[in-house]
This record gives sequence, structure tokens and C-alpha cells, in this order.
Amino acid sequence: MARTAADILVDVLVDWGVDTIFGMPGDGINGLVEAFRQRKDEIRFIQVRHEEAAALAACGYAKYTGRLGVCLATSGPGGLHLLNGLYDAKLDHQPVLAITGLQYHDLVGTHTQQDVELDKVFQDVSVFNQRIMGAAHVRNIATLACRTALANRGVAHITIPVDLQEQAAGDDMRAPRNVKGHNTALFAPELPVPSEAEMRRAVEIMDAGKRIVILAGQGALNATDQLERLAEKTGAVIVKALLGKAAVPDDSPYTTGSVGLLGTEPSQTALETCDTLLIAGSTFPYIEYYPKPDQARGIQIDIDASRIGLRYPVEAGLVGDCRLALDILTERVQPHEDRSFLEQAQAGKAEWMRLMEERGTRQDMPMKPQVAAWKLGKRLSDTAIVACDSGTIATWWARQIPVKRGQMHSLSGNLATMAPGLPYAIAAQIAYPDRQVIAYVGDGGFSMLMADFVTAVKYDLPVKVIINNNSSLGQIKWEQLVMLGNPEYACDLHPIDFAKVAEACGGKGFTIRDPKDCGAILDAALAHPGPVVVDCLVDGNEPPMPPKVKAKQAAHFAEALARGTPDALKIAATVFKGRAREII
Repeated sequence: MARTAADILVDVLVDWGVDTIFGMPGDGINGLVEAFRQRKDEIRFIQVRHEEAAALAACGYAKYTGRLGVCLATSGPGGLHLLNGLYDAKLDHQPVLAITGLQYHDLVGTHTQQDVELDKVFQDVSVFNQRIMGAAHVRNIATLACRTALANRGVAHITIPVDLQEQAAGDDMRAPRNVKGHNTALFAPELPVPSEAEMRRAVEIMDAGKRIVILAGQGALNATDQLERLAEKTGAVIVKALLGKAAVPDDSPYTTGSVGLLGTEPSQTALETCDTLLIAGSTFPYIEYYPKPDQARGIQIDIDASRIGLRYPVEAGLVGDCRLALDILTERVQPHEDRSFLEQAQAGKAEWMRLMEERGTRQDMPMKPQVAAWKLGKRLSDTAIVACDSGTIATWWARQIPVKRGQMHSLSGNLATMAPGLPYAIAAQIAYPDRQVIAYVGDGGFSMLMADFVTAVKYDLPVKVIINNNSSLGQIKWEQLVMLGNPEYACDLHPIDFAKVAEACGGKGFTIRDPKDCGAILDAALAHPGPVVVDCLVDGNEPPMPPKVKAKQAAHFAEALARGTPDALKIAATVFKGRAREII
């Protein structure tokens, strides 16, 4: 049987070490699907229920493994459904390859059915984007797509007309200059070392600093030891962007936790009072949470030179690998004997953690969302993988679930899209079948792609889905109230019995209503050998308060309540109970 263009494409993926692909079949990719069927012992085809889930799973796979994530979709609407997940990969700099089909090559552009020229649509989201022109074209394009996605930590897209997928290799003659075997599936990762001049400048700035903060991001996830050694030598405080949550464990004496709207009070205080800021592998986007530009001297480590100085006016830019740069810095800087800045931060952290424990152990009814998060965090294994969603759920994840050394945590960072938690978790469980995997999600995000819980059932993936069910689009509700001073509108969600949904899909469902039962039910859910949904019914009036409430925010909040917010009295009672320190 003659080898086809689709067979060659699968050859290339196997050569690049791809062993998993997420997608849905369709008539625009029949040739590709057949090629994957014939090679199913080498590449697992994970059938999802929505192409968006395929792209999000590919992004999650890349985040948790560092390898190339791959997704497949048919022509027209199938390819379009990938876009949200692919933008998640683009904005968080993850290597993902998207493969799509096109209509018959001689009908493209003629208004035929599903005639969407996906290579044009994908132009913005991709670092590499090409249409395959025939069987002789496949190896060159697919090889370059894989290499470019990995090298640029971004999305590569290739699309191929449905008829050309089945074109026999010998039926498409090579061009005279297209020499067979001229390329190879080899990726040489960059580990650049910062320039000597910039390193000397960085050392001088660090040595002069008295109150040093290290902002650790996604680029520092593999530099835990290096971060702690530098902090120990300089008396620095480590604060973390959300994507850098696992860069340093939360029981480290050097970290005060997350920054920003979802961050901790001691982290914000450290940023407001530091005189030196070292940004390690982060471009945390909320500029208003950085030190004032004239307050602190800045240093930035980033593997991407275009990111240096993007958020803060740094004086030294260390373009290179975070681990290498931190090792060199630690070796060269002078020891700092004064530990007062770090000690103040440690005292603030201890007080903050007492507050988090107080809120995480409350027995009020309805149950507070912090309770489920706190009790879940206590029960996670040392190697757990946690996928969070966007919304108020991210606040409870950031504050109430301390990360342990050896765990992996992630969410949609810069895109902050709803619904990635479940697809991320599915991808993580496939990549690490022996590790505990948790999708910690909100009811709004989960309901968007909840059909893919059946994907976990189908492939016998013991993913545990913990739902913070506040019957609301909570983050939007609180933005309307606190940021804008408007009454809440159109944020309430009609209730869904998610435990019954899990059972209908063939999984196991639990419901938690009373905080007294929370720990025991979580124990039962985590011990169950298969996929589980735990529906935590929580207080929808519990706000994700900023680490420090500004006067303008408090005024907007009062104004919104006065203007006719539903349940205004209940909200006011919930917010002001035990929160005087935050409001004053």
C-alpha cells in the first residue's frame, strides 16, 4: 500500500517524540485520522468532546511536561474551535502544534462548504503557520513546525487540504532543489548565559540593595534551589506571579506567596517597600502592583530579550536561562548581614497564614469557599499536579492551597480564560498516570467544557475535579461591585447538580454542603480509584478581597450596594464580618 502525505506527517511526529495528540475526527481530516489509526501503538489519539478542550489539553500538556503539545481539528468550524486554547498557549509561551484540515485543494476560496482558509485565520496566534501543498512538502513543513514551536515557545500551525492528505508520496514529485533527507528531527535547546557586562551591573545593584525582592515567574519554575540560595545570601524576599506559584514551596522561609489582586498582603507590602527588584522569569502583567518606577532599582532575567524592561524600568537585563543566571549571581554577590527586611516579611507572612487558616476552618453555613480549598490543600500528595481555572477560584487556589516542593500547579495566566482546568488535568493525568491530578475549578468554567469529564471516564483517568460552586460568575460579579461601583447584573448561574453529571458520565460524584463534612468527603473522593467530581456548594457572597483594599474600591463597593445589588444586606454582612483590617 502506497504511503501517503498523512503517513509522512505521522512519521515526523514520531521522530519528534510526540506520543499523544488531542482532537476530534472530522471529514476534513479523514486521511490524517486514518494515518493515526494505523500508528495507534506509537501515538495515542485522545478523543475529546470539543476542539477547544483539545487545544487547552495540548497547552496543559506542554506546561506540565515541557514537551510539544499537539492538537488536531477538522476544517472550518473544527479549526476555529481551537483558537481559544491556542491563544492560551501563545500568551503563556507554550510549545503547541495545531494540525487542521482544509477543503479540497481545488475548491479552496470558491465558497464551498466549510471553506475557511485556516492558515489566514491562524496568522496572529502562530509563530509558524503554513499550508501543505502536497506529499513532497510534508516533511519539510512538519519538521520546521515542530522545531519552531519548541524554539520560540509558541504555537505552530499546519493545515492540509483533505484530498492531499491521501496523496501518495510518489505522486507528488519533489522539486529539483528539495533534496531527500536534507533535514532532521533534532532540537537543540538554548541555554544562553547573560553577558558579562550586564552581569557585573546586576551584581553591583544587588550589592547596593538593602531591601531586595525577587519576583519569580514561570521562567523560574525549574530554579527552586537557585532562588532560595540567592535569597539566603542576600536576605531577599521571594514573591511569586501566579504562573510561578510552584517556583518556591510556600513553606520556604524566603517567600511570602503570590502577588497582585489575588496575592498576599505581605507580598504587596514587600513590593511597596523594597529598594531593589529582581524579576526572575516573569512578565507579570499587572503593572500597578510593581514598585513605583523611581522607588527601586531593577534587574530582570528572561530568556527572551524582547521582554527585558517590559513591565519595569530595569537597569540590568540578564538575557539567558534563569537557573544559570541565578547561579552566577549567587556566586558573585556579597553576603548581606542585615536580615531585617526578610524578618519583617516573615512576620507578615506568619500573620497572613494565621488569617488564611482562620478563614479555611470556619464552620459557617453556607460553607465558605476557603474551607474546601484549605482542606484540599492539606490532603494533596507531595507530587500532586493541580490545574486551576479562572475566576474567584484562582484567588482561593493562590491563597488557600500552599504549594509543596515537588508539586506542579498551573492555570491560564495571561489569557485568563475560563474552562482550562479540566482539559489541563486530563493532559496531566495522561502524561503522569501515577501522580495525583486535581482540577480545581469554578462552576462557571467547568460548565463550559464539562462534557469532557466523560473523556476522563473513557480513558480511565483518575482525575479529581473539585468544583467551587457559588452559582455565579463570581469574578465578574465582584468586579462590577468593587471596581466599577455597579450593581451585580447577569452573573447569577442557574444551578447544576454536578455530582449527578459525573454519575451520568460514568464517574463518581460527591456533594459537600456542610463544612463539618468537608474533610471526610474529600478523603473519600481522593481515595476513589477513578474519575471523580466533588460539588462544593459554597457561599456566593464571599468576596475575593484584594490584599489591600483601596479607598476608591471601598467607595465603589458601598455605592454598588446602595444602587440595588441583589442580596445587598447579605453581601454586606458577609464582607464586613471579620474584615475590618482589610477595609480600614
